[in-house]
Amino acid sequence: MSGIHEFIGNEIKSNDVVLFMKGTPQFPQCGFSGQVVQILDYIGVDYKSVNVLADSEIRQGIKQYSNWPTIPQLYIKGEFVGGCDIVREMFQAGELQQHLQENGIAVRAAS
Repeated sequence: MSGIHEFIGNEIKSNDVVLFMKGTPQFPQCGFSGQVVQILDYIGVDYKSVNVLADSEIRQGIKQYSNWPTIPQLYIKGEFVGGCDIVREMFQAGELQQHLQENGIAVRAAS
């Protein structure tokens, strides 16, 4: 399992924003992953997505890595932010955008 944790750690360290999700941003395979994609696209942030359905080791590994039982999982600057509910609440409160900007990640201005 350590190889998977290494892979996950590397993805998280080498990308400012990483979304571990079911499916791809173009074709999310679950509603929760789709919601997070919509939020990230709406605020216009660049992110790397990892499709956990493509590899069962990653799917299990990410849950152990974060000690969080569900997918999707969002990471910003190496830090686990949360799943769909947390991301949605942060977004609605404006905290997600603020958190990204505080970490030097450009977001689209609210219109």
